Amino acid sequence: MLESCRNAQERWGGVHLLIDRWLQERHALITAFHELHTGVEPVTRPALQKFCQLLLDYVSAGHFEIYEQLIHEGEAFGDQRGLELARQIYPRIEAITGAAVAFNDRCDNGDCLESPDLPDELKRLGQLLHERFELEDCLIEVLHTAHRQTAATA
Repeated sequence: MLESCRNAQERWGGVHLLIDRWLQERHALITAFHELHTGVEPVTRPALQKFCQLLLDYVSAGHFEIYEQLIHEGEAFGDQRGLELARQIYPRIEAITGAAVAFNDRCDNGDCLESPDLPDELKRLGQLLHERFELEDCLIEVLHTAHRQTAATA
């Protein structure tokens, strides 16, 4: 997961400040996730709370800033293919957001620390986040990178 985050930063770094900031938030989220999910040390309340805050910030930025910006960009360039892709991908991203918010609601105060299911929940959440990152990268590639090239030739 961390390697694909680095690849995304290399591909789109500097393209747009909003996306750059969001990719940095993604990196921080992945780092916090790995600190929780290593299994070497028991999960601590502060580490879990830090992760939950980063998780909520990241998914919120996606929904309230990034996706909106990408859709506006697609509309501005009349990119029907990109907009259709977004319409197809967005419901899955929304479902993953629901799972992330549910995890946050259950664990942000550290209430799930005693749960024997926490390692499995973290593993499942990690899989969902990985899927989400791939879908987001696809949206960025189609809706942003293509428009950057069009804008440069205009």
